[in-house]
Amino acid sequence: MEYRRLGNAGVQVSVLSFGSWLTFGKQIEDNTAKDLLAKAYEGGVNFFDNAEAYAHGESERVMGKYLKEFNWDRTTYLVSSKVFFGRGGQLPNQRGLSRKHIVEACEEALQRLQVDYLDLFFCHRPDKNTPIAETVWTMHNLIQQGKILYWGTSEWSAQEITAAHTAAERYNLIAPTMEQPQYNMFHRQRFEVEYNELYKNFGVGTTIWSPLASGLLTGKYNNGIAEDTRLTMQGMDWLKDRTLAEDRINTCKKLSDIAAELNTSMAKLAIAWCAKNPNVSTVILGASKVSQLEETLQSLELLEKLTPEVMDNIDQVLGNKPEFPMF
Repeated sequence: MEYRRLGNAGVQVSVLSFGSWLTFGKQIEDNTAKDLLAKAYEGGVNFFDNAEAYAHGESERVMGKYLKEFNWDRTTYLVSSKVFFGRGGQLPNQRGLSRKHIVEACEEALQRLQVDYLDLFFCHRPDKNTPIAETVWTMHNLIQQGKILYWGTSEWSAQEITAAHTAAERYNLIAPTMEQPQYNMFHRQRFEVEYNELYKNFGVGTTIWSPLASGLLTGKYNNGIAEDTRLTMQGMDWLKDRTLAEDRINTCKKLSDIAAELNTSMAKLAIAWCAKNPNVSTVILGASKVSQLEETLQSLELLEKLTPEVMDNIDQVLGNKPEFPMF
Protein backbone atom coordinates (compact mmCIF):
# COMPACT_ATOMS: atom_id res chain seq x y z
CA MET A 1 0.00 0.00 0.00
CA GLU A 2 1.09 3.57 -0.66
CA TYR A 3 0.16 6.56 1.49
CA ARG A 4 -0.32 10.22 0.62
CA ARG A 5 -0.88 13.37 2.63
CA LEU A 6 -4.46 14.58 2.65
CA GLY A 7 -3.73 17.73 0.69
CA ASN A 8 -1.73 20.14 2.85
CA ALA A 9 -2.73 18.37 6.07
CA GLY A 10 -0.19 16.34 7.98
CA VAL A 11 -2.36 13.23 8.18
CA GLN A 12 -1.65 10.47 5.67
CA VAL A 13 -4.26 8.31 3.96
CA SER A 14 -3.83 5.05 2.10
CA VAL A 15 -4.09 5.67 -1.65
CA LEU A 16 -6.80 3.00 -1.68
CA SER A 17 -9.47 3.33 0.99
CA PHE A 18 -12.76 1.54 1.65
CA GLY A 19 -16.34 2.83 1.75
CA SER A 20 -19.71 1.30 2.57
CA TRP A 21 -22.19 3.24 0.41
CA LEU A 22 -25.01 0.96 -0.87
CA THR A 23 -23.51 -2.14 0.76
CA PHE A 24 -23.30 -2.15 4.58
CA GLY A 25 -26.68 -2.46 6.23
CA LYS A 26 -28.44 -2.83 2.89
CA GLN A 27 -26.98 -4.92 0.05
CA ILE A 28 -24.81 -7.38 1.98
CA GLU A 29 -25.00 -9.45 5.14
CA ASP A 30 -23.18 -8.22 8.23
CA ASN A 31 -20.70 -11.10 8.20
CA THR A 32 -19.66 -10.14 4.66
CA ALA A 33 -19.15 -6.56 5.83
CA LYS A 34 -16.92 -7.89 8.59
CA ASP A 35 -14.83 -9.87 6.11
CA LEU A 36 -14.49 -6.86 3.81
CA LEU A 37 -13.29 -4.60 6.62
CA ALA A 38 -10.75 -7.19 7.71
CA LYS A 39 -9.49 -7.70 4.15
CA ALA A 40 -9.13 -3.96 3.58
CA TYR A 41 -7.21 -3.41 6.83
CA GLU A 42 -5.02 -6.42 6.12
CA GLY A 43 -4.23 -4.88 2.71
CA GLY A 44 -2.98 -1.64 4.24
CA VAL A 45 -6.15 0.45 4.00
CA ASN A 46 -6.23 3.01 6.80
CA PHE A 47 -9.31 5.07 5.86
CA PHE A 48 -12.89 3.83 6.14
CA ASP A 49 -15.59 6.08 4.71
CA ASN A 50 -19.21 6.32 5.87
CA ALA A 51 -22.14 8.74 6.21
CA GLU A 52 -25.27 9.30 8.26
CA ALA A 53 -27.41 8.81 5.14
CA TYR A 54 -26.02 5.42 4.15
CA ALA A 55 -28.81 2.92 4.82
CA HIS A 56 -30.33 5.55 7.16
CA GLY A 57 -27.53 5.07 9.69
CA GLU A 58 -27.35 1.28 9.47
CA SER A 59 -24.12 1.41 7.50
CA GLU A 60 -22.39 3.22 10.36
CA ARG A 61 -23.91 0.87 12.91
CA VAL A 62 -22.53 -2.18 11.09
CA MET A 63 -19.10 -0.63 10.64
CA GLY A 64 -19.01 0.48 14.27
CA LYS A 65 -19.90 -2.99 15.51
CA TYR A 66 -16.88 -4.50 13.80
CA LEU A 67 -14.48 -1.65 14.55
CA LYS A 68 -15.19 -2.35 18.21
CA GLU A 69 -14.90 -6.11 17.75
CA PHE A 70 -11.60 -5.92 15.86
CA ASN A 71 -10.23 -3.52 18.48
CA TRP A 72 -7.57 -2.23 16.10
CA ASP A 73 -5.11 0.30 17.48
CA ARG A 74 -7.00 3.60 17.02
CA THR A 75 -3.83 5.28 15.80
CA THR A 76 -3.73 2.96 12.76
CA TYR A 77 -6.95 3.95 11.00
CA LEU A 78 -9.20 6.87 10.12
CA VAL A 79 -12.99 6.78 9.98
CA SER A 80 -15.34 9.36 8.54
CA SER A 81 -18.96 10.40 8.53
CA LYS A 82 -20.90 12.93 6.48
CA VAL A 83 -23.69 15.29 7.43
CA PHE A 84 -26.50 16.79 5.37
CA PHE A 85 -29.17 14.27 4.34
CA GLY A 86 -29.95 13.00 7.82
CA ARG A 87 -31.32 9.49 8.33
CA GLY A 88 -34.43 9.95 6.23
CA GLY A 89 -36.46 12.36 8.35
CA GLN A 90 -38.33 15.09 6.50
CA LEU A 91 -39.09 17.53 9.32
CA PRO A 92 -37.29 20.87 9.63
CA ASN A 93 -33.76 20.60 11.10
CA GLN A 94 -33.47 16.89 10.35
CA ARG A 95 -31.17 17.62 7.45
CA GLY A 96 -28.89 20.38 6.19
CA LEU A 97 -25.84 22.14 7.64
CA SER A 98 -27.31 24.17 10.49
CA ARG A 99 -25.42 24.16 13.77
CA LYS A 100 -28.22 22.08 15.28
CA HIS A 101 -28.14 19.32 12.68
CA ILE A 102 -24.34 19.18 12.39
CA VAL A 103 -23.88 18.81 16.15
CA GLU A 104 -26.63 16.22 16.48
CA ALA A 105 -25.38 14.28 13.46
CA CYS A 106 -21.85 14.22 14.84
CA GLU A 107 -23.02 12.86 18.20
CA GLU A 108 -25.14 10.18 16.54
CA ALA A 109 -22.31 9.14 14.20
CA LEU A 110 -19.94 8.77 17.17
CA GLN A 111 -22.47 6.51 18.86
CA ARG A 112 -23.13 4.35 15.81
CA LEU A 113 -19.45 4.02 14.88
CA GLN A 114 -18.52 3.49 18.54
CA VAL A 115 -15.51 5.81 18.42
CA ASP A 116 -14.51 8.78 20.56
CA TYR A 117 -13.85 11.07 17.59
CA LEU A 118 -14.24 11.22 13.82
CA ASP A 119 -11.02 11.64 11.89
CA LEU A 120 -12.83 13.21 8.93
CA PHE A 121 -16.25 14.85 8.91
CA PHE A 122 -17.75 15.95 5.58
CA CYS A 123 -20.53 18.34 4.67
CA HIS A 124 -22.23 15.92 2.28
CA ARG A 125 -23.76 18.66 0.10
CA PRO A 126 -23.87 22.47 0.23
CA ASP A 127 -26.79 23.99 2.11
CA LYS A 128 -28.35 27.05 0.50
CA ASN A 129 -30.46 27.72 3.60
CA THR A 130 -27.61 28.01 6.11
CA PRO A 131 -25.06 30.86 6.16
CA ILE A 132 -21.64 29.46 5.32
CA ALA A 133 -20.15 31.16 8.40
CA GLU A 134 -22.49 29.15 10.66
CA THR A 135 -21.33 25.89 9.11
CA VAL A 136 -17.65 26.82 9.31
CA TRP A 137 -17.99 27.98 12.92
CA THR A 138 -19.72 24.72 13.89
CA MET A 139 -17.04 22.54 12.30
CA HIS A 140 -14.35 24.66 13.94
CA ASN A 141 -15.99 24.22 17.33
CA LEU A 142 -16.26 20.43 16.89
CA ILE A 143 -12.53 20.31 16.17
CA GLN A 144 -11.84 22.46 19.23
CA GLN A 145 -13.92 20.02 21.30
CA GLY A 146 -11.95 17.05 19.98
CA LYS A 147 -14.98 15.41 18.41
CA ILE A 148 -13.58 15.65 14.88
CA LEU A 149 -10.03 16.13 13.62
CA TYR A 150 -10.52 17.44 10.08
CA TRP A 151 -13.57 18.68 8.23
CA GLY A 152 -14.32 18.89 4.57
CA THR A 153 -16.95 19.02 1.86
CA SER A 154 -18.49 16.63 -0.65
CA GLU A 155 -19.80 17.61 -4.07
CA TRP A 156 -19.38 21.33 -3.42
CA SER A 157 -18.54 23.67 -6.26
CA ALA A 158 -15.18 25.42 -6.32
CA GLN A 159 -17.00 28.68 -5.60
CA GLU A 160 -18.68 27.21 -2.51
CA ILE A 161 -15.41 25.74 -1.19
CA THR A 162 -13.70 29.08 -1.75
CA ALA A 163 -16.48 30.80 0.21
CA ALA A 164 -15.84 28.42 3.13
CA HIS A 165 -12.14 29.28 3.08
CA THR A 166 -12.95 32.98 2.90
CA ALA A 167 -15.22 32.72 5.94
CA ALA A 168 -12.58 30.74 7.83
CA GLU A 169 -9.96 33.38 7.09
CA ARG A 170 -12.27 36.23 8.02
CA TYR A 171 -13.14 34.81 11.44
CA ASN A 172 -9.79 33.06 12.06
CA LEU A 173 -11.37 29.60 11.95
CA ILE A 174 -10.17 26.18 10.76
CA ALA A 175 -10.89 25.85 7.04
CA PRO A 176 -12.00 22.67 5.24
CA THR A 177 -9.16 20.26 4.57
CA MET A 178 -10.64 17.97 1.93
CA GLU A 179 -13.35 17.50 -0.69
CA GLN A 180 -15.02 14.21 -1.62
CA PRO A 181 -16.02 14.40 -5.29
CA GLN A 182 -17.00 11.86 -7.86
CA TYR A 183 -14.06 11.16 -10.17
CA ASN A 184 -13.62 8.52 -12.83
CA MET A 185 -12.88 8.14 -16.52
CA PHE A 186 -16.36 9.39 -17.41
CA HIS A 187 -16.58 12.19 -14.84
CA ARG A 188 -13.57 14.51 -15.10
CA GLN A 189 -14.43 18.17 -15.68
CA ARG A 190 -15.01 19.29 -12.10
CA PHE A 191 -12.06 17.41 -10.60
CA GLU A 192 -9.52 18.24 -13.28
CA VAL A 193 -10.54 21.79 -14.25
CA GLU A 194 -12.97 23.42 -11.81
CA TYR A 195 -11.00 22.37 -8.73
CA ASN A 196 -7.58 23.09 -10.20
CA GLU A 197 -7.14 26.42 -8.43
CA LEU A 198 -8.27 24.88 -5.12
CA TYR A 199 -5.32 22.47 -5.15
CA LYS A 200 -2.90 25.34 -5.73
CA ASN A 201 -4.47 28.01 -3.53
CA PHE A 202 -5.72 25.99 -0.56
CA GLY A 203 -3.97 22.62 -0.78
CA VAL A 204 -7.30 20.79 -0.79
CA GLY A 205 -7.05 17.02 -0.38
CA THR A 206 -9.46 14.66 -2.13
CA THR A 207 -11.15 11.39 -1.20
CA ILE A 208 -12.71 10.43 -4.51
CA TRP A 209 -15.77 8.19 -4.90
CA SER A 210 -17.15 6.05 -7.74
CA PRO A 211 -13.82 5.32 -9.47
CA LEU A 212 -15.59 2.49 -11.33
CA ALA A 213 -18.57 4.62 -12.39
CA SER A 214 -21.00 2.46 -10.40
CA GLY A 215 -19.45 -0.71 -11.77
CA LEU A 216 -19.57 0.28 -15.43
CA LEU A 217 -15.77 0.45 -15.63
CA THR A 218 -15.41 -3.15 -14.51
CA GLY A 219 -16.77 -4.22 -17.89
CA LYS A 220 -19.49 -6.32 -16.29
CA TYR A 221 -22.21 -4.45 -18.18
CA ASN A 222 -20.57 -4.81 -21.59
CA ASN A 223 -22.99 -7.59 -22.48
CA GLY A 224 -26.04 -6.57 -20.44
CA ILE A 225 -27.13 -6.26 -16.79
CA ALA A 226 -26.73 -9.08 -14.30
CA GLU A 227 -29.47 -9.43 -11.69
CA ASP A 228 -27.25 -9.19 -8.61
CA THR A 229 -25.71 -5.76 -9.18
CA ARG A 230 -26.37 -2.45 -7.45
CA LEU A 231 -28.10 -1.10 -10.56
CA THR A 232 -30.93 -3.60 -10.03
CA MET A 233 -31.45 -2.53 -6.43
CA GLN A 234 -34.73 -0.83 -5.53
CA GLY A 235 -34.51 2.93 -5.92
CA MET A 236 -31.46 2.86 -8.19
CA ASP A 237 -33.25 3.60 -11.48
CA TRP A 238 -31.69 7.08 -11.60
CA LEU A 239 -28.22 5.54 -11.37
CA LYS A 240 -29.04 2.84 -13.90
CA ASP A 241 -30.28 5.31 -16.51
CA ARG A 242 -27.27 7.58 -16.07
CA THR A 243 -24.72 4.79 -16.07
CA LEU A 244 -25.77 2.50 -18.90
CA ALA A 245 -25.77 4.91 -21.84
CA GLU A 246 -24.96 3.08 -25.08
CA ASP A 247 -21.96 5.26 -25.89
CA ARG A 248 -20.45 4.50 -22.49
CA ILE A 249 -20.84 0.77 -23.01
CA ASN A 250 -19.04 1.05 -26.36
CA THR A 251 -16.24 3.02 -24.71
CA CYS A 252 -15.88 0.34 -22.04
CA LYS A 253 -15.47 -2.32 -24.70
CA LYS A 254 -12.55 -0.35 -26.18
CA LEU A 255 -11.04 0.15 -22.71
CA SER A 256 -11.21 -3.62 -22.25
CA ASP A 257 -8.77 -3.96 -25.14
CA ILE A 258 -6.30 -1.61 -23.43
CA ALA A 259 -6.64 -3.54 -20.17
CA ALA A 260 -5.97 -6.79 -22.04
CA GLU A 261 -2.82 -5.31 -23.58
CA LEU A 262 -1.61 -4.46 -20.08
CA ASN A 263 -2.53 -7.95 -18.86
CA THR A 264 -4.88 -6.56 -16.24
CA SER A 265 -8.59 -6.14 -15.56
CA MET A 266 -10.69 -3.12 -16.46
CA ALA A 267 -11.42 -2.51 -12.79
CA LYS A 268 -7.77 -2.26 -11.84
CA LEU A 269 -7.06 -0.08 -14.88
CA ALA A 270 -9.84 2.36 -13.93
CA ILE A 271 -8.72 2.61 -10.31
CA ALA A 272 -5.04 3.00 -11.19
CA TRP A 273 -6.00 5.70 -13.70
CA CYS A 274 -7.63 7.68 -10.88
CA ALA A 275 -4.70 7.15 -8.51
CA LYS A 276 -2.31 8.35 -11.23
CA ASN A 277 -3.66 11.87 -10.78
CA PRO A 278 -1.43 13.60 -8.18
CA ASN A 279 -4.39 15.59 -6.85
CA VAL A 280 -6.10 12.37 -5.74
CA SER A 281 -5.30 11.72 -2.09
CA THR A 282 -7.23 8.46 -1.86
CA VAL A 283 -9.53 6.36 -4.06
CA ILE A 284 -12.51 4.97 -2.15
CA LEU A 285 -13.16 1.36 -3.09
CA GLY A 286 -16.50 -0.34 -2.68
CA ALA A 287 -17.26 -4.05 -2.79
CA SER A 288 -20.03 -6.51 -2.04
CA LYS A 289 -17.75 -9.55 -2.22
CA VAL A 290 -14.31 -10.21 -0.75
CA SER A 291 -13.08 -11.42 -4.14
CA GLN A 292 -13.88 -8.01 -5.64
CA LEU A 293 -11.88 -6.22 -2.97
CA GLU A 294 -8.97 -8.64 -3.29
CA GLU A 295 -8.77 -7.71 -6.96
CA THR A 296 -9.04 -3.93 -6.63
CA LEU A 297 -6.55 -3.77 -3.76
CA GLN A 298 -3.93 -4.83 -6.31
CA SER A 299 -4.62 -1.83 -8.55
CA LEU A 300 -1.57 0.21 -7.52
CA GLU A 301 0.68 -2.43 -9.06
CA LEU A 302 -0.44 -1.05 -12.41
CA LEU A 303 0.73 2.53 -11.85
CA GLU A 304 4.16 2.04 -13.37
CA LYS A 305 2.55 0.64 -16.53
CA LEU A 306 0.48 3.79 -17.03
CA THR A 307 3.10 5.55 -19.15
CA PRO A 308 2.34 8.83 -20.95
CA GLU A 309 1.71 6.79 -24.10
CA VAL A 310 -0.83 4.53 -22.37
CA MET A 311 -2.54 7.51 -20.76
CA ASP A 312 -2.78 9.19 -24.19
CA ASN A 313 -4.31 6.03 -25.64
CA ILE A 314 -6.90 6.02 -22.86
CA ASP A 315 -7.71 9.68 -23.53
CA GLN A 316 -8.22 8.93 -27.22
CA VAL A 317 -10.69 6.18 -26.36
CA LEU A 318 -12.52 8.32 -23.80
CA GLY A 319 -12.63 11.40 -26.00
CA ASN A 320 -13.44 13.59 -23.00
CA LYS A 321 -10.16 15.10 -21.87
CA PRO A 322 -11.14 18.44 -20.31
CA GLU A 323 -9.86 21.66 -21.80
CA PHE A 324 -8.77 24.47 -19.53
CA PRO A 325 -10.42 27.85 -20.21
CA MET A 326 -8.26 30.41 -21.96
CA PHE A 327 -8.13 33.51 -19.77
